Amino acid sequence: MFSTLVRRTAQQSPPYVYTNPYKARKLWPPDFSKISPKHQFRLERKYKRRAKLKWARPRWTKAVKIVQMGSIVFVAVYGVLFLDWNSQGSPDNPPFHGIRSWFFGLTGSIWTKDQVRRRESPEEAPPTASTGR
Repeated sequence: MFSTLVRRTAQQSPPYVYTNPYKARKLWPPDFSKISPKHQFRLERKYKRRAKLKWARPRWTKAVKIVQMGSIVFVAVYGVLFLDWNSQGSPDNPPFHGIRSWFFGLTGSIWTKDQVRRRESPEEAPPTASTGR
């Protein structure tokens, strides 16, 4: 079995590079010691542009950006609304207390029939507008 593989590879024709009917117009890569610095720069710029286009992955880049922004927003919302901050700072005035009370006041009555904001303390009455008559 192995002898036939060896014999077959030895009898094969030369590689396609030498028998290619479509010859290249220019030798690549060029000898950089023989060309001017301006032409070198042009070739480098052209190669960088083509390489960037070849290896661009727009779907992957977009997905990574969306995941990054989603995780940042999730951590920020969790830290502001749901994280227990009582162990740090003063228990009398926890951080983000105003934002939390506003948010849970809005969302507390989501599933009820009447859309009334829940108040923290019943003593606080809304200011009444005086008509001045």
